[in-house]
Amino acid sequence: VELGNGRKITVVPVPSANRWQDVVLGRMKWATSTIEKMIRKEADYLFMMDIDSVFHNRFGAESLSRLSAVLHRGYYKNTPRDGFPYERRENSKAYIPAGEGDYYYTAAVWGGYLEDMYKLVKYCYEMSVEDAKNNIEAVWQEESHLNRYLLYNKPTKVLSPEYLWSDYDQVPGDIKVVRISQLVKNYAEVRPNGGN
Repeated sequence: VELGNGRKITVVPVPSANRWQDVVLGRMKWATSTIEKMIRKEADYLFMMDIDSVFHNRFGAESLSRLSAVLHRGYYKNTPRDGFPYERRENSKAYIPAGEGDYYYTAAVWGGYLEDMYKLVKYCYEMSVEDAKNNIEAVWQEESHLNRYLLYNKPTKVLSPEYLWSDYDQVPGDIKVVRISQLVKNYAEVRPNGGN
């Protein structure tokens, strides 16, 4: 990455995990502690993004708000509210009752004002810890907790799936530009315990 004057990249190593589910759940833990220890002193905004994301087009200031969330490409049209893959088990802290919910958001790209992001990641981390104490794991790990949080703490900007498409899926006519996409990958290679 070619950086402009006065810009720098800091790499924050995180430990590996035996399960890919623990990797995604762990992102909330590491984001919480990294904001507390480092980022809070250096930034006003924070965007979180899966590492397998590729920029194809401009991703600019139009995406900024107190809290920006991206509609999940698989559920942004033609999916009724009760068809969203929310956590429906009442004993999970990510539980969303049938008949509730506005949209289904991806956990692969989201961002906003640093303090709003801190509240979100800390909440998701703490709720996943509570779930673990109760021997339950939300159906879509951190994405389930993210969707629960955003149901009761509405994003101030909802971004279309053009902000995260996927190289697995053909681009439909209503998506005029793909800004970011996720790469096709060999899950057996990148996920320690397999899975899609």
